[in-house]
Amino acid sequence: MGGRWYSVALLTTPILLMAVLLALSLFSPEFLPAIFSADDTASLLLSSLAVGLMFGFCEELGWTGFAIPRLRQQHGMLTTGLIVGLVWGAWHFLVFWESNTFSTTFGLALLLGRLFSWLPPYRVLMVWVHDHTGSLLLAMLTHATLVASGQILVPPTLTGVALLTYILVWAGALWAVAPGLAFGLGAALSVVAMVVFMAVKPAAVLPR
Repeated sequence: MGGRWYSVALLTTPILLMAVLLALSLFSPEFLPAIFSADDTASLLLSSLAVGLMFGFCEELGWTGFAIPRLRQQHGMLTTGLIVGLVWGAWHFLVFWESNTFSTTFGLALLLGRLFSWLPPYRVLMVWVHDHTGSLLLAMLTHATLVASGQILVPPTLTGVALLTYILVWAGALWAVAPGLAFGLGAALSVVAMVVFMAVKPAAVLPR
């Protein structure tokens, strides 16, 4: 297992999420990554990393350490990722549920988007990494990076239509990659490779 897999685990999420938010910020400044306006950047980074590591290490003992190896004995990568991703979404119901969730159609749509629009394709990405490495540690780090990146980059002030817009665009970015990883399509692999390559060796691709 080479260092490139650590690059995939640690860099893919923050770079892709940053790209989504910066693209959306071209239409409205409310999408600018949270770290750009943080009063205390160091505290934000440290607290986010601590929370990410805690959730990543604890949750992946169950998801990747127990459930995924057993499901992979009977199902393919895509099916396994989608099954665990849907259960993973339901697992977070209490985290995203709000008092008005079921009182309006929009509130219900926002909840469903938070739970099921992007967690399944992200889990496909995690299953893909685990299939190629067999590493529980890498799964934990990938999960930790997801949590930390969300706290560091996603503006906490996003609400209503703006929040739903971000969720759907983020989900679309992940769905564009996940199926290709499952079926070995070169285009999706190229996206991941480009993301990692741009982060690891910017001097090789950027003009001097």
